[in-house]
Amino acid sequence: MLLNVGTSIRSATRFSPFIITHSSPSSPSSFCFSFSPKQTVSFTLQSSQMASFTTLSQSPPKLLFRQLFEKESSTYTYLLADCSHPDKPALLIDPVDRTVDRDLNLVKELGLKLIYAMNTHVHADHVTGTGLIKGKVPGVKSVISKASGSKADVFVEAGDKISFGDLFLEVRATPGHTMGCVTYVTGAGPDQPQPRMAFTGDALLIRGCGRTDFQGGSSQQLYKSVHSQIFTLPKETLLYPAHDYKGFSVTTVGEEMLYNPRLTKDEILTWHILR
Repeated sequence: MLLNVGTSIRSATRFSPFIITHSSPSSPSSFCFSFSPKQTVSFTLQSSQMASFTTLSQSPPKLLFRQLFEKESSTYTYLLADCSHPDKPALLIDPVDRTVDRDLNLVKELGLKLIYAMNTHVHADHVTGTGLIKGKVPGVKSVISKASGSKADVFVEAGDKISFGDLFLEVRATPGHTMGCVTYVTGAGPDQPQPRMAFTGDALLIRGCGRTDFQGGSSQQLYKSVHSQIFTLPKETLLYPAHDYKGFSVTTVGEEMLYNPRLTKDEILTWHILR
């Protein structure tokens, strides 16, 4: 079932450039997280179209994570799977129609069972690949927020949980870019990935945020969404946006609280900036 996204429109988000430096692991474009009690984290900026996730703890890794990029619309698609589960259930967040075959080939190569194709919102700047995925992989369910007014197999609201194996994502309503925007956050708990990860769609970009001048957009609502639903997460939470135009792939709650020029000013002043 194809989500009703309408006409593809470019440049649907705004971005403020910045420079960020992290420690470098042995291989470029990789993300390494430890789920051990020390919870050490190291990662580098993405320089290719795909980044990988691996664990360093002694116990078997649980979360498999891939960050995939579509150049035409500067869109990130995210692949998550519980690789310790016998079925290796997986989900895709914000798939793009142009890269469906690439994404499904990766799912096949990794031996995963795709169960969900999810969107953070109805996208104005790319056509979702959800419908194509459903046509190619029987049994996959499409997911989007109820408030989006779109079509899907599963409608989610704030507080819902989406399980894949023994892992899950929490749904947080983050309207403002559109009325139906949601952020998906990895679960809290010792058996869930640490640090936590949030997939913010267009609500929060790296050093920027989504436009608010489309139908259903509201700068006031977006400001409140980010501050109440994203900035209340632990500061070490990793933030993964739906788009990037300057080559940056990941940030944290703590960084955006300090350095995001669109969301760190006084609320009234921010409304005027975003309008």
